[in-house]
Amino acid sequence: MFLVVGLGNPGEEYRNTRHNIGFMAADEIVSRYHFSAFKNKFDGLVAEGQIAGEKVLLLKPQTFMNLSGKSVVQCAFFYKILPENIIVIHDDIDLNLGQMKAKIGGGAGGHNGLKNIDANITPQYNRIRIGVGHPQNKGPEVIDYVLHRFSKQELSVIEKAIDIAVDALEVLIANGIDSCSNFLGQNKV
Repeated sequence: MFLVVGLGNPGEEYRNTRHNIGFMAADEIVSRYHFSAFKNKFDGLVAEGQIAGEKVLLLKPQTFMNLSGKSVVQCAFFYKILPENIIVIHDDIDLNLGQMKAKIGGGAGGHNGLKNIDANITPQYNRIRIGVGHPQNKGPEVIDYVLHRFSKQELSVIEKAIDIAVDALEVLIANGIDSCSNFLGQNKV
């Protein structure tokens, strides 16, 4: 069994913002693979389905980004899902808009959602990173940047990236992180 976590913030005011790219990917997974409807569980929204012949739980934490680990650890503990079977899809300001990479573990790179997951389980889980670009400055401007909606042109790029990322998720579940990384290297927006 796999646990796929799409990171984001709950509420309409955060819809289609850079920080909610994980939620956007989760919604695409539900649609593409005909998952069950989301149900309130584990301080999040959980849907179930299959990808590449494997049972998959899909989680959208509703704790707000900075406390995402609370929801992840509850779900993982209840279903006894080990970190190697957890896949987190999230935004990355250190990647250009639409650029994607996959890896296991590593630092949080200032991403508070990842920091909280790392603190609650371990950093050694799978990550699919989707680039949202980087603002020119640092500090409070980064927070404003990730909480802003995509422009129409940016959204077009992001929708293509999410489509590829969901394909990559299937590769990861079927063949592992190295195959997923290779797939993302060969399929760019």
